[in-house]
Amino acid sequence: MVVAPNCAAPKIRWLMDHDRAIQRGLAKGRLLYGTIDTWLIWKLSGGAAHVTDLPSASLTLLLNAHTLSYDEWMLNELAIPREILPELRSSSEVYAYTSPDAFFGVRLPIAGSITDQRAAAFGQACFQPGMVKCTYDTGCSLILNTGQGCPPPTAGLSSLVLWALRGTVTRGLVGWTNVAGAAIQWLRDGLGIIRESEEADWLAGQVPDTRGVYFVPAFAGLSAPRRDAYARGALLGIDAGTTRQHVARATLEALAYQVRDFFDIMERAAGIRLGVVRADGGVAKSDFLMQFQADILGIPIERPVVTEMSALGAAYLAGLAVGYWQSLAELASLWRLERRFEPRISSARREELYHGWQKAVQRSARWLRE
Repeated sequence: MVVAPNCAAPKIRWLMDHDRAIQRGLAKGRLLYGTIDTWLIWKLSGGAAHVTDLPSASLTLLLNAHTLSYDEWMLNELAIPREILPELRSSSEVYAYTSPDAFFGVRLPIAGSITDQRAAAFGQACFQPGMVKCTYDTGCSLILNTGQGCPPPTAGLSSLVLWALRGTVTRGLVGWTNVAGAAIQWLRDGLGIIRESEEADWLAGQVPDTRGVYFVPAFAGLSAPRRDAYARGALLGIDAGTTRQHVARATLEALAYQVRDFFDIMERAAGIRLGVVRADGGVAKSDFLMQFQADILGIPIERPVVTEMSALGAAYLAGLAVGYWQSLAELASLWRLERRFEPRISSARREELYHGWQKAVQRSARWLRE
């Protein structure tokens, strides 16, 4: 695991050091730790289950990647008591039943637990090693299924458990950026050059290119693979001919460039040539972005009929646990293609555009550092 601000372990240690209520709860043995999945299952079951799934645990810095149990060295290093941690479980099993007092008077099995982006990969039926999906929402997440092997994290990518199912653990390489759809919201709410998010797609299609304009959406620094908290957003290459159409196009193109950053690293780490990316998320509805993503990667992008995959993946895992579906093959047969985007530009043009993006990112780097 790459140490990042969203890891739970150092947050737990900080709370233990600085929050007196936490300290009192620990002293009295009345404190439990858990992420959102743990809290939801605890509340829904009326406190009958204090559990988490392996994918969620793999994000905390507390899970040993090889033994798939809590790591003794890390627990000792941070002085986190094991007894406050939730029980480790798979992503698809009946953990408990809802308490009628807590859940509309009914008793139903709580049968699936998985985090957002891994759920999307499962919903996309990326069940085989080498399959890759990309989710375009507020941020952007690229996930490559690497099978049961445990590749080391590399160049800003995390090596995580994707899901644990029927005694088999599937792992993958994961890269994410903090800003994707948030950049389009900025065009609407910050600059006011569009009224609806869909308008960015229309504006981008009104011009043949950006006239050399690049937008780096480093609103709160650059996430992996560069991990530069001191970077800030930049709009570069502007001249007197730059219009809002060019800015809108540069913004959408920036999302695709960020994915290209991860994609190249993933291919090298996995040692394979990736053949297609399955896209989902709200921003994946943009035809312009999907076409430019295919162009800048040089491989097809497939957009399914269902683009909100996180909820679907969680439902699939719960359905497997209660016998509604029987196998991964059955789930894979449910995937339906809505549109396939093929690359249209030459490899020379692709590399020329990407080189310009890399120059723009370098200009935004370490902006807040003297």
